[in-house]
Amino acid sequence: MADDQKTWYFIVNPNAGSRKGVRDWPKISRLIMESGIQHETVLTTHREHAIDLTVDCIRQGYRRIAVVGGDGTLNEVLNGIVIQKEIDPKDIFLGMIPVGTGNDWCRSFNIPFDYKKALAVLMQEKTFVQDVGKVTHYHHDKPSVRYFMNVAGMGYDALVNKKTNMMKDKGRGGPLTYFYFVFASLFQYRFIEAVIEVDGEMVFKGEIFSMNVGICKYNGGGMMQVPFAIPDDGLLDVTLIMKAPKYMVIQHVRKLYDGSLVNLPFVKTFKGKEIRIRSTGRVFLETDGESLGHTPFTFEIIPLGIRTVVG
Repeated sequence: MADDQKTWYFIVNPNAGSRKGVRDWPKISRLIMESGIQHETVLTTHREHAIDLTVDCIRQGYRRIAVVGGDGTLNEVLNGIVIQKEIDPKDIFLGMIPVGTGNDWCRSFNIPFDYKKALAVLMQEKTFVQDVGKVTHYHHDKPSVRYFMNVAGMGYDALVNKKTNMMKDKGRGGPLTYFYFVFASLFQYRFIEAVIEVDGEMVFKGEIFSMNVGICKYNGGGMMQVPFAIPDDGLLDVTLIMKAPKYMVIQHVRKLYDGSLVNLPFVKTFKGKEIRIRSTGRVFLETDGESLGHTPFTFEIIPLGIRTVVG
């Protein structure tokens, strides 16, 4: 048990980054071996496999887990850490070597995209305890719970994310795939009537285009749709894009990257500990890049819920 607690358990997703994981794993593996870091390695074989691997490795006594993959793999490992019953999730060190398409969580914590430099950050074991989001949603009309540590997206954001994931599954995704579908999906999307409550108060009723709930700032490969998010303030940050002429998405796309979209007249922002959303039609959801279910949603905050290794 004592040795396992000092050993880094690498969970590797070979499909990450449109199979960049499998292409680059020999290089990453060699760097890990050369570093002399005490470690074990396992490769995922299917979706949500990393959840089960995480629960199992904690049961075996491992307390340091490193993700070699993208935001989706990181999300699976987070869910495994939160749902396991062995120890307090904050007693786990969670690190990352980014191999994904967006790597958006890493952008908030100065984790380099260079593998050797990312491994050096991991070995320094400088940690930061951040908040975790919890969302209850519906999947095939049954309630389901998912945890996230970066950004959740709904409406148009979820549609773009779903199309991007479909391309990734075919091995044809890349850094510009999400950006491409921001435009390509525009005229397919239909506005949906929704009611939004923040901490028990109704803050919006009307047609929505897109919405994000964030712990951290970045999603979609460097977009900053929740620019006011602070990962340890105990609050969820919400950015709502209301119904507006669709050409305005094209006109203001730059503002998605510098955070200035929140200054537009058809954009609202909120902060709170609990967000409830219901809609007349189904609004779909993604968390940390993983496509999930549909409305109604209840978002909650778990303050200082996970310990991460940061740059």
